[in-house]
Amino acid sequence: MREILSDLEDGSNLSDINPMKRAQKQMRQPLPKRFYKEATHVADDEGYEIRLDGKPVRTPGRSRLLLPNADAARLVADEFAAQRELIDPASMPVLRIANTVIDGVMQDPQAVLEDLLRFASSDLVCYRAESPERLVELQAAAWDPVLDWATVRLGARFVLAEGVMHVEQPRESIAAVGTHLRARPDPFRLACLHVMTTLTGSALIALACEDGAIGFDTAWSAAHVDEDWNIAQWGEDAEAASRRATRQADMAGAFALLETLR
Repeated sequence: MREILSDLEDGSNLSDINPMKRAQKQMRQPLPKRFYKEATHVADDEGYEIRLDGKPVRTPGRSRLLLPNADAARLVADEFAAQRELIDPASMPVLRIANTVIDGVMQDPQAVLEDLLRFASSDLVCYRAESPERLVELQAAAWDPVLDWATVRLGARFVLAEGVMHVEQPRESIAAVGTHLRARPDPFRLACLHVMTTLTGSALIALACEDGAIGFDTAWSAAHVDEDWNIAQWGEDAEAASRRATRQADMAGAFALLETLR
């Protein structure tokens, strides 16, 4: 799973032509100490600026950290306020998305949209287990409503396959997903959907969740049917549980930010 981490290099040399990948390069510097007492947001003509002790925050690419609305800005300010002795970007998913948008996605939103379409072309919900019967039933219960949503809402029908062999999806269906995405091309929206898609392995789950067809908890559970089945059979180790909790927190941040854009 790819994580949203916002360490653009210094802005002078692009590390990747894809804006999401470029803005997702993981930071490896030591965590900085918290140096501020208060995190706030202030409105101006361009958006809602995040300030620490009255001083504006900048992205890793040295742009102003501007959010599109007051609720979104409040999410980032709250993340800064929640930091303790050290500032840990890993615990600030909304900030990381905002940095990604400003330093990457805004320069080339089409590349992000195309990446979402690639996920839809080999979407998790289209690949079903042959057995055991109980797993087949669990997948159908979790994933069929997502496909039904895609049929009704997008006019897109997807082909199912058993196992992991790739199945070609109808061009019309992928085009329908693209039309849906282009109807609201806001870079923040695209970035949130991209985070949710990469964490779930399913653009259709992310889109159905954004549309309100399924809730956050249902979307998260649907993305982990196979994993939960294996856990039920073999148990789960602490390290895997910790990684999953981190991914869930990242998706929750993306979902919270997406909710402010409605």
